[in-house]
Amino acid sequence: MQRFFVEPYQIQEEEHRISITGGDVNHIRNVLRMKTGEELWISDGGEKEYCCTIESFEEEEVILHILYAQEPEYELPGKIYLFQGLPKADKMELIIQKAVELGAYSVVPVATKRCVVKLDGAKAEKKTARWQQIAESAAKQSKRMLVPEVHSVMKFKDALALAKELDVCLVPYELAKGMKETKALIEKIEPGQSIGIFIGPEGGFEEEEIQMAIEAGAMPVTLGHRILRTETAGLAILSVLMFHLEGDKK
Repeated sequence: MQRFFVEPYQIQEEEHRISITGGDVNHIRNVLRMKTGEELWISDGGEKEYCCTIESFEEEEVILHILYAQEPEYELPGKIYLFQGLPKADKMELIIQKAVELGAYSVVPVATKRCVVKLDGAKAEKKTARWQQIAESAAKQSKRMLVPEVHSVMKFKDALALAKELDVCLVPYELAKGMKETKALIEKIEPGQSIGIFIGPEGGFEEEEIQMAIEAGAMPVTLGHRILRTETAGLAILSVLMFHLEGDKK
């Protein structure tokens, strides 16, 4: 069943009515070619989702009738922020799509010293808008209750400042201690905590950056004996954290 996101003001729960506006109107009417009476899911980014039927098509909106609401547990019991060093080509699109599917709460593109890609000004804004669209599509497909935010590109020091506000911060690093230490760190993470993950671009982080991250409170971890590509590393640790946090849910 198709899923769409709306703002809370678009939901009139007492009247069992939801109004869809904007680009989704064209998507429902002309792309999906949905008809009155067909069912779909609506989320406003909160804990509830609404099963609805299409009541009518207006000129600039689609009117839905709420059949029932429920409070599923689709979201991870912890907010994971993926701080991703800017990769080359279109790898960021894949990373964002899969990170959203795996439960990331937010993706923060980070400009590090070894980044080949340089984004600023209008080019950065255009890229961020594109990445946000990908996050929304992935959220719809994976039954997310919210659309993860894709931040504007941050400098490394600014990303570290944001990460300081989180409960836990991890940085996969090829020189980190063994798997036993990494497993112990992950097992200490509790549901409800906010978690930051720092992933370097192609070529990884410079030693100076790793030291800056450690001084900011980040803990180096290993992802095994193999060297992973930048588009693989973040998804690997996201998968580990997903299973850990889901396994601890009451």
